[in-house]
Amino acid sequence: MSSSFATQKLNGKVAIITGGASGIGEATARKFAKHGALAVMIADVQEEKGRQVAESIGSDRCTFVKCDVTDEEQVESLVKSTVERHGQLDIMFSNAGMASKCPQDTLSFDLDAYEKLFSVNVRGVAACVKHAGRAMVDRGVRGSIICTASVLACCGSEFSIDYTMSKHAVLGLVRCASVGLGKHGIRVNCVAPGPIATPLTCGVTGLSPEELEQKFEPDFAMKKSGYLKPEHVADAVFFLASDDSKFVTGHPLAVDGGFVARNI
Repeated sequence: MSSSFATQKLNGKVAIITGGASGIGEATARKFAKHGALAVMIADVQEEKGRQVAESIGSDRCTFVKCDVTDEEQVESLVKSTVERHGQLDIMFSNAGMASKCPQDTLSFDLDAYEKLFSVNVRGVAACVKHAGRAMVDRGVRGSIICTASVLACCGSEFSIDYTMSKHAVLGLVRCASVGLGKHGIRVNCVAPGPIATPLTCGVTGLSPEELEQKFEPDFAMKKSGYLKPEHVADAVFFLASDDSKFVTGHPLAVDGGFVARNI
């Protein structure tokens, strides 16, 4: 594929990426800008990192907005300011999330920790889908909403069950929203990454990316292809954001190197 053709994939599109300051969100922001997005709004609570990413992509193409997705008013303001500035919103990538901060099994389930995690992973995603959907409907935009789920949305887990529950909820939301927004020409999908060494995962485990990749490697069916990287997930998000997936909705697109096939 020539670079001139690739740059047209998102030509004139305006996108919001929550959790865009690092990991999958950062990789996706760079991917969108590379492929011709008119504007990429990076939303995150990590202000310094977010500004650095936006500046490195270029102020003519990318802007950082501090946003806590657990606060619906901040999400609504993010969407409204984007539309006011650029006249439209074509793509919402609801990617902000958090991992379990403590071991969560059935018999020692910490409900306070669960509520904090759900406020980000479920409430935050619901707010993004709601307000992005409203903006697209109001403007008559046949947009694309993509959420970050997980392969754990398709199976159970003995530990980190609050995280697993939250990703099941994301998948449920995606399926419901795809039905509700489909009549407006709006597609709603999610990516379901397998185990991946993002800054979030590294921070929770205390392991380096290299250590995590080696730890995860035996769980993948796919061999001789390296390790799962944020850029691989960004490729899938890009597909769901572009017109190449114009008849795909309500779908969890697994980027897992055969993790589910091997382990379920």
